[in-house]
Amino acid sequence: MFPLEQVHQQREMLGLLDAGAVLENRLDQASHENLSYVEFLHGLLQVELQARRERYLKARLRLAHFPAIKRLEDFDWTFQPSIDMRQIQSLASLAFVAEATNILFLGPPGVGKSHLAISLGLKAVEAGFGAYFVTADRLLQDLEKAYHEHRLDRRMRVYLAPKVLIVDEFGYLPLSRVAATLFFQLVSARYERGSFILTSNKGFADWGDVLGDPVIATAILDRLLHHSHVVNIRGDSYRLKDKKRAGVWTAPAIPASPGDSAGGSNSVGASGSNLDRR
Repeated sequence: MFPLEQVHQQREMLGLLDAGAVLENRLDQASHENLSYVEFLHGLLQVELQARRERYLKARLRLAHFPAIKRLEDFDWTFQPSIDMRQIQSLASLAFVAEATNILFLGPPGVGKSHLAISLGLKAVEAGFGAYFVTADRLLQDLEKAYHEHRLDRRMRVYLAPKVLIVDEFGYLPLSRVAATLFFQLVSARYERGSFILTSNKGFADWGDVLGDPVIATAILDRLLHHSHVVNIRGDSYRLKDKKRAGVWTAPAIPASPGDSAGGSNSVGASGSNLDRR
């Protein structure tokens, strides 16, 4: 057997598939450029490592269940001046993941809450952390179904495993008593162990109505807000901007909730929670 055939055989045994695909081209390159053995080996292993990283990221992205790929670089900051871009960029450093801190995006539909949530989740995946995206409605339907089928513990582990759990569109639909209790259990189980990124069109003063129980709402918010960054977004829907400019859309008036406060981004640190913030 020729030495090159032996190398290919050994490469296959080691599972270096991508390095093998470029091996002969790299040998020619090394010969023409008079590369050292170390330079040749380094370049070959870089090909394999890069290919494995790309496969790893693709697998992680599939497991994350993002509905779309939304990056911070694609966000239109000029359309939503109420957002502090420096705060979001600071959150993108992912210190919140290491600290098991939560991020809550509040605001009306279409202002970019889901885009920012997905973008930060994507940053987490690219950094090697596990992330999972789910709408609040799907999450609670899933947990309630598992509860009635006596397999809640097994299903709950799906939502406890990732370092970052993204719950989108919380508050659009009122919850049953069982669903509210299950959400409390999930929040309690993840408390100081993993991060939530949660988006909602409801201010905290309205969570008692959404959950059907102000006591449960207070208990959930107490845990979510203890270590958290709260980002209030005020503005028009990005999706409807063209319709508004054309004069074919006027947003209906939304009455302010009791305790609603104006303002932009807020953070709630380890000193405690503020349940009156919006």
